[in-house]
Amino acid sequence: MKTAAPETAAPEAADDRQSVPQGAAHTSREIRHQPRLWAETATRLGKERDSLDAFLAPLLAEPRLRIVLTGAGTSAYAGQIARSALARATGRSVVAVATTDITADPTGCFEESGRPTLLVSFARSGNSPESLAATEIADQLLDRCAHLVITCNADGTLATRHQDRANSHVLLTPPESEDQGFAMTSSLTCMLLAALLSLGGDQVRGLAGCPAAAASLLSGDVTDRVTELTGRGPDRFVYLGSGALQALAGESALKLLELTGGAVTALSDSSLGFRHGPKAFLTPRTAVVVYVSNDPYTRQYDLDIFRELSAALPEGHVVAVAARPDGLPADRTWLVDGMADADDAALALPAVLCAQLVALNASLACGVRPDNPFPDGEVNRVVQGVTIHPLQTR
Repeated sequence: MKTAAPETAAPEAADDRQSVPQGAAHTSREIRHQPRLWAETATRLGKERDSLDAFLAPLLAEPRLRIVLTGAGTSAYAGQIARSALARATGRSVVAVATTDITADPTGCFEESGRPTLLVSFARSGNSPESLAATEIADQLLDRCAHLVITCNADGTLATRHQDRANSHVLLTPPESEDQGFAMTSSLTCMLLAALLSLGGDQVRGLAGCPAAAASLLSGDVTDRVTELTGRGPDRFVYLGSGALQALAGESALKLLELTGGAVTALSDSSLGFRHGPKAFLTPRTAVVVYVSNDPYTRQYDLDIFRELSAALPEGHVVAVAARPDGLPADRTWLVDGMADADDAALALPAVLCAQLVALNASLACGVRPDNPFPDGEVNRVVQGVTIHPLQTR
C-alpha cells in the first residue's frame, strides 16, 4: 500500500525559555514540535514499509477481517478518529473499542470468536494495565488474532511482549513523541498518523498537507484567537463535531479537563446529539468550539448548530474550526489552511492543536501547571490502581 507521506515541515520555533511559564515547558514544546514529528513518523514508517506490508497483506486479503482499534483515554480517541477513514480505505469492517471496555466486557466486545481479527493497539507508554490485558484477552477469546502495536515507547511492556511474536508487528513513533508532560499531545497525533499511513496510505486524503497546516496554525493568528477566547473567562467549554470530528471533540474536552486539573468543566457531543439534553449544559459563561466537517452533507449539520449557538450565547463565545471558510464568519472561524479537500480524519491532526492550545492557555489562566496538573497524584500519567481480574472461559 502506497504511503501518502506528509511533506517535510520546517522544525518548530525554539522555545524561549523565559517566555514559557513555569510548569509548562514540556507541554508547550510537545504541542509545537508536532509538525516536525509527523514528518519523522512518515520517514520511519517508510523505512519499514516492506516488512509492514508483508505483515498486513495476508490479513487484509481476508474478506471477513475485522479490524479493532483500541486504546485507553486519549489513545481510544485515536481509534475513533481513524475508524471511518480506515474502513473506507481497507474495505474491511473496522470498529473502535476502548481497552477499558474490552477488559471489563470481553465477551461483549469479541462476540464472533471465529472471525479473523487485527487488533490495533495505541499506547503512549505501553505500560497501562488495560493495554496489556486487552491483547491477552483477545488472544484468549479469538481463534485468529494478529496484533499491530502502535506505541511511542520501545521499552514499554506492550512493545517488548509483542516485538518478536510471529502474529504481531510493533510500529514505533519517534522517541520524542512519548510526551513528558502529563497529557497526551504529540503522542496522540503521531500514533494517529502512523495508523492512517500504515492502514490507509494514499486512500486517506490530506495527510501530506498536515505538517504545513499545523505549522501555519502555530505561527498564525489562531494562537492570538485562542488567547482571546480563554481570556473571556469561560468556566465551561463545549466541543462539538460529527463523525471523526465528534471523536476529536471528545479528545478536546478530555484535554481541557486534564490540563486544568478539572478546574474548567468540559463536555463533548455530536452536532446533532447536543440538542437532545446536553444543551442544558450551556450558561452565559460557556465557550463552544464546533469542528466543521469537510464532507458537504455532514457539514450542513455542523453549520446549523454553529449558527444556533452563536445566536444563543454572548458574542465571541462560539467559534468554528474549519478547513473551508464558506458559510462561516471570518471573525469567528479558526481556519486550518491547506486542508479543504482532506478527509476529516486527516483534518483532525492539525485541528487538534487548537484544542491543545486552548487547554494549555486555560490551565495557565487557572494557575495550574499543565506539565503536572495533579501534583498530589489523584490522577496519574500512567493509570494506577487497576486490578486485572482473571478471565474464566469454558
